Amino acid sequence: MSKENTGINLKPTNFIDKIVAEDVANGLEEVVTRFPPEPNGFLHIGSAYAINISYSIAKKYNGRFNLRFDDTNPLKEDISYVNAIIDDFKWLGVDFGDEPLYGSDYFEQMYEYAVYLIKKGKAYVCDLSPDEIREYRGTLTEPGKNSPYRDRSVEENLELFEQMRAGKFADGEKVLRAKIDMASPNIVMRDPVIYRIIHAEHYRTGDQWCIYPMYDFAHPIQDYIEGITHSLCSNEFVNNRELYNWVLENLDLPNRLPQQIEFGRLNISGVVTSKRYLKQLVDSGYLEGWDDPRLPTIQGMRRRGYTQDAIFAFLNEIGVPKTESTVDVEMLEYFVRQDLMEKAVCLMAVVDPIKVVITNMDPDTVEYLDADNNYKTDAMGTRKVPFTRELYIEREDFMEDPPKNYNRLTVGREVRLKHAYYLKCNEVIKDENGKIVELRCTYDPETKSGSGFSGRKVKGTIHWVSAKEALRCTVRHYEPLFSNPPEEDNLLESINQNSRQDFTNAVIEPAILNFIDQGATHYQFLRNGFYVLDSKLGSKDNLVFNRIVHLKSSYRPQK
Repeated sequence: MSKENTGINLKPTNFIDKIVAEDVANGLEEVVTRFPPEPNGFLHIGSAYAINISYSIAKKYNGRFNLRFDDTNPLKEDISYVNAIIDDFKWLGVDFGDEPLYGSDYFEQMYEYAVYLIKKGKAYVCDLSPDEIREYRGTLTEPGKNSPYRDRSVEENLELFEQMRAGKFADGEKVLRAKIDMASPNIVMRDPVIYRIIHAEHYRTGDQWCIYPMYDFAHPIQDYIEGITHSLCSNEFVNNRELYNWVLENLDLPNRLPQQIEFGRLNISGVVTSKRYLKQLVDSGYLEGWDDPRLPTIQGMRRRGYTQDAIFAFLNEIGVPKTESTVDVEMLEYFVRQDLMEKAVCLMAVVDPIKVVITNMDPDTVEYLDADNNYKTDAMGTRKVPFTRELYIEREDFMEDPPKNYNRLTVGREVRLKHAYYLKCNEVIKDENGKIVELRCTYDPETKSGSGFSGRKVKGTIHWVSAKEALRCTVRHYEPLFSNPPEEDNLLESINQNSRQDFTNAVIEPAILNFIDQGATHYQFLRNGFYVLDSKLGSKDNLVFNRIVHLKSSYRPQK
């Protein structure tokens, strides 16, 4: 493949790209990459990071990208996870061909390859228990010692392995191990287990098998069968590369062997991406499930309102580092915010309302004011906002005894109502408990927004919603899931009990119904943030909105 016949720019953009570019220059005809999730949980932002690296390489070189399920452990895997992962891929817009692939489709081939290793004297059946195998393995400073079953004859090993497949032994009674080197400085190479017995029904193959290959044996074989050229993975697998290569080289395979290349793992501050931790959180019952908007799962971020474009902009900004890196979660939120600025419909919604009565306005009057549907672009047009005698404003936009630099509403002071008029508070009404329930105000009809009025200035502008025309809604605000950096032994104790706050008395402009009819899902609530209609709970008849991000952030991108 040459630059001329692909029409692509082969200039490498990272160290992996450089390796692939050299392979292409040396005659590699097709670049093939893959992402091999185990279907035992949901994808998360770290998964998207790995997907993006492999998928981008395949796209750049007009190659092929596979989604392959590494489904070799029936105890943990389920079809529901498979379906969720496929759904996530489709939402992300990642093309994996006509259908996903499954490691379980290669069970017979992998079995035959294991038999081949036994015949070569490179694998043996071992009767040691898991604890004994660990004891025999040795340590980082001390070599391991050989299993007493290591020198079984080829004929005995073949017979025992066949009996393992036939179900003659109980779980854990025997395993098949590669015969490599118990003194290897790389502990991974000390006769690793490559097959184990599991009497459990597989979600695809049923009870057809009771022996299953280990990941380190199955993975390189699956890559080879699919013609993967570059097997890209995070650097937690760097020590496993030697075994990956050993398996392929000892099978004496006729075609080009895949190459494993590691990249730096992505960590995000305050965010848990370990599937084990995520499952623990979901199983705790504190969250709503794998799609809880506080989780960094793809489905959680979708429900939170993160967009595909924002996620990929964030991932592309990170690039492909060689070493593990940690980025601030505000960096991700920055790209979400940037993406929504010209996409989200701008509306006024009052999250924690307090009533305002305009005493110098007729009770039956409804005036329709012009408002932009987006403050960054004119392309989204305008709408009519009803202005009436009774309004709702945010409770935090009024104070009886304000501090010195408070520029919002207080008794005797004017503010501007966005898109409308100057408003002055004259009287405060309280209930028997002293809580403010109503503000009596007056407005100045000469100060209409856009009229050119310049008689006097006000410092504060606040948003509002007509009480007469308002629609009730629920607004959910999210804060970080953890109060303290979580660890395995204090994961649940570290949960922030105020990570979600529901405002069930919120109100919103009636125009929201028209926008929902038009298919809009993402909104900017003036001064409150960016929001999304909840994909699970929200509808025209049940307005539930999740805050995606605040309007402002302290994060600034590097130039």
